[in-house]
Amino acid sequence: MAHVESNAAMRSCIDECQSCHEVCVETITHCLQRGGEHADAEHIRTLTDCAQICATSADFMLRGSPAHGDVCGVCEDVCEACAQSCEEMEGAEMKRCADQCRRCAESCRAMAKMSATAPA
Repeated sequence: MAHVESNAAMRSCIDECQSCHEVCVETITHCLQRGGEHADAEHIRTLTDCAQICATSADFMLRGSPAHGDVCGVCEDVCEACAQSCEEMEGAEMKRCADQCRRCAESCRAMAKMSATAPA
């Protein structure tokens, strides 16, 4: 039963990571078009880092890498930073991105913990 639960949790985490990647890439485009503080280099870098680590995390889980838990832990941290950066800006797109980053961070946190407690 635990194996089925872990497979469902991993599938959910993969889906959250892929969604977060997509939302961050869309948000980068939105921010660059909007300009001003939205196009600040640090903010764009944070969005780009988040999109990339989410894609990487999903890839590690999809291929069953034994390091996926470690990558998910990093993904959680980067998603939290991205959510915070987006929350500092106004607009529906920024809220959408922050919310997705928080969901992904939560899912990656659970996956990292599950991986840390899994028998070797």
